[in-house]
Amino acid sequence: MAAITAAMVGELRAKTDAPMMECKKALTEADGDMARAEEILRVKLGSKAGKAASRVTAEGIVAASINGTTGALLEVNCETDFVSKNDDFLAFTDACVKLVAEKNPADVAALLALPMNGQTVDEVRSALIGKIGENIMPRRFKRFAGSNKLVSYLHGTRIGVVVEFEGDDTAAKDVAMHIAAMKPVALSMADVPAEAIAVERSVAVQKAAESGKPPEIVEKMVEGSIQKYLKEVSLLNQTFVKNDKQTVEQMLKAANTAIKGFTMFVVGEGIEKRQDDFAAEVAAQVAAASKATA
Repeated sequence: MAAITAAMVGELRAKTDAPMMECKKALTEADGDMARAEEILRVKLGSKAGKAASRVTAEGIVAASINGTTGALLEVNCETDFVSKNDDFLAFTDACVKLVAEKNPADVAALLALPMNGQTVDEVRSALIGKIGENIMPRRFKRFAGSNKLVSYLHGTRIGVVVEFEGDDTAAKDVAMHIAAMKPVALSMADVPAEAIAVERSVAVQKAAESGKPPEIVEKMVEGSIQKYLKEVSLLNQTFVKNDKQTVEQMLKAANTAIKGFTMFVVGEGIEKRQDDFAAEVAAQVAAASKATA
């Protein structure tokens, strides 16, 4: 009997995207023969699973689960918008977000290791890949637990928002909808990330320099641009979408409500989508066919 090493298990998992334990079982059954072990997994999981594992997952959905003051927001990715509407995919995502809220996994790897219907989440995911034929992967999540009240808003399935608050439920729900529409980057001006301000300042400096005005005027122009930017991207300073006569902060004050924090996920945000050149793909297939018949 060949010794099954961790390196062998890791190599097989990289090839097939099968769960670690399934890889070890397959290698044991195949007496360490990598090709045979891969074949065994193909039979169990379907030939699609391994092929799909390396493909870009820039589509998907965002789901939320809230129970009292505990909740979660989760993004699960797939390859196409079509699969994001698949009932099995939706059920898997719903089960995952509830697990995040209930079990508080440390990260995605910990989530994948949690039990789900007699298997691990990763085993269920791999089986779903084999069934659907697309790569599927939980990408990120945020869990909420504490004394603050929670409210969620999902714009379709592509934008999800959870707001932590004290006060009126309706006002907080309106703010969640506002966030989905206006996409603020921070709660207040003081919370805007320094790196985002640095980028904006660099752009403002370059624009102001082109004006040809004296340095002291250029400096004022730059600071004016930065202040305008901070107001535009901070939630409390934004004009409320339901009433352009007041800011979000003014609306909240009138409703005796305080926002303690918010989280927004947009599907595929930051993922570079593969750009297929259909004409080039057809040309390549034609060329390959020509060589085969030559």
